[in-house]
Amino acid sequence: MSLIRYIFQNSADIIRFLIEHCRLTLLAVFLAVLIGVPLGIIISYLKKLRAPVLGSANIVQAIPSLALLGFLIPFLGIGARPAVFMVVVYSLLPIIKNTAAGLDSITNDLVEAATGIGMTPRQVLFKVKLPLALPVIMAGVRISAVTAVGLVTIAAFIGAGGLGYLVYSGIRTVNNAQILAGAIPACLLALGIDFLAARIERIVSPIPLRGDIQSLDKERIRRIRRKHRLALVFNVLILGGFMGTMIVTGTRKTGDTIVIGAKDYTEQNMMGQLYAALIEAKTDLQVIRQFNLGGTQIIFGALKKDEVNMYVEYLGTAYNSILQQSAYLTAPEIYAFVEKELLEQHGLIMFPALGFNNTYALAVRPETARKYNLRRISDLAKVSHQLILSPTLEFVNRFDGLQGLMSRYGMRFKEIIPLDGIPRYTALINYQSDVIDAFSTDGLLKEFDLVVLEDDLQHFPPYDAVPLVKPELIERFPELDRVIEMLAGQINDDAMRELNYQVDVLKKKPEEVAEAFLISRGFL
Repeated sequence: MSLIRYIFQNSADIIRFLIEHCRLTLLAVFLAVLIGVPLGIIISYLKKLRAPVLGSANIVQAIPSLALLGFLIPFLGIGARPAVFMVVVYSLLPIIKNTAAGLDSITNDLVEAATGIGMTPRQVLFKVKLPLALPVIMAGVRISAVTAVGLVTIAAFIGAGGLGYLVYSGIRTVNNAQILAGAIPACLLALGIDFLAARIERIVSPIPLRGDIQSLDKERIRRIRRKHRLALVFNVLILGGFMGTMIVTGTRKTGDTIVIGAKDYTEQNMMGQLYAALIEAKTDLQVIRQFNLGGTQIIFGALKKDEVNMYVEYLGTAYNSILQQSAYLTAPEIYAFVEKELLEQHGLIMFPALGFNNTYALAVRPETARKYNLRRISDLAKVSHQLILSPTLEFVNRFDGLQGLMSRYGMRFKEIIPLDGIPRYTALINYQSDVIDAFSTDGLLKEFDLVVLEDDLQHFPPYDAVPLVKPELIERFPELDRVIEMLAGQINDDAMRELNYQVDVLKKKPEEVAEAFLISRGFL
């Protein structure tokens, strides 16, 4: 799909994500200025605090942004709050350093002259030092503002929205048009914010520092000052409007609204869209879609904290990752154990399975299977030392994933190059890797005609899809019980694979595919 066509078909979504991106960026930069400028003033006067304050700001800069987000989620949850916090702490260093540097650049002669005419230390600061240091301070603000645009892109990883949603969704579905539809507006936004900051810097700079108007007469200078004041008020109103609408929309909740969550890949989005459309059609409830929430621990934590009301999990994931079990049990035993323990340990209701088993699998190119005579994972184990594996990051860190698999089959790969989402398929078909982990219902297995190896030692537990809901939600909205169970047993492996194929390969919108499926099955 061409970029122009994609933008034309999705213009409303792109505009909505752009507005979200603006709100997050402007709020974060505004808060960073409120914190950073006073800190810069303090360390300019109290030299002993300079090293610890700047040292702390430097340490924060060294922390990977995704690691910081992961650390914040248990405390601040998902959505805008941790995203804004992350951008604020990363934006502080240039503002603090430039504020202190600007103030330190004021000569003692000027300070002594101001003191000599009777100015108090406070007047010296606000009437002499800060006005003269403003160009340097604004340079720091501009750096922080441009950097914030890029950092906010990462916020989509925890459901904060913004243009990052388009970028990450495009990467996971190999949709270059979608990637560009998110990246290009982000670049333009960075340029626009830099231009806006430059205009504000020009407006607030003292007349003596404005070489272009020093030679004008007093009347023209007064007119320019009035014009600048009006422009400054206008800019402040725009910024205040963006931040005010963010606060209002971020805190607004109604009694008849529920939040459906989904992890960050196509099948999860499909499940979320199916339930969202069904609930909206069969009840009077409004549904907020909180999709692309990273890995299992992010979305499960959001469910426990009531930031998400329901989402679809998989039995094997619940058994191994959430309940931390590693014993090999039969499928019925795992189902009964997970249902019981989720209710007793976490207070969650597990609804009946939807009908498909999206189990983990190992996939190879057809020529690789022919070359090494691969049909089962046991066959792969014999030649694994000659092959490169590209698993997802979550698969690497799970016992039911790579750790237990290599132990159970005695495998030792030539090299392991973790890649998340769809890029691992790209690496496989481009001969940059030889083996990938896959989900048995992935649509790209059909698109690339890959060979799925049989799990002959039955390492992988069942991964039946099951909705998880808190009992309080059903008590509050009893009609949900009937609606959620409507999809029980209604989607088999082939049906789920076809739904994923339509999104990943045919580039259809998940909401359109979900609605068409529900209509075809008589639910709508």
